[in-house]
Amino acid sequence: MSHEAFLLTLSVPPSLEEVMVDYLLSLEWRQGFTSFPANVHDHNQQGLSLAEQVAGHQRKIRFQMYVERQNISALLTKLKADFAGSGLHYWLVPALEQGVI
Repeated sequence: MSHEAFLLTLSVPPSLEEVMVDYLLSLEWRQGFTSFPANVHDHNQQGLSLAEQVAGHQRKIRFQMYVERQNISALLTKLKADFAGSGLHYWLVPALEQGVI
């Protein structure tokens, strides 16, 4: 099965929320995106504040958007260059189907 669209998920520090919103809105080919708060739970507590260690999670903002195959490489290259060292995490999975009901 050849996948023509993928779901890109970005997990960013709250301090970058507005920057990422502006960044994604500036993409010419965008199809829209979703953002929402997320609590990240991880056994690796390196870099967590004392409050985050006590709470057992770190607050992040999660962004999700559909990306067509032809835009993936350029987008990831640009994100890696523009957000190097920012703590941004991402994953990309095939979108099996999308639509409006």
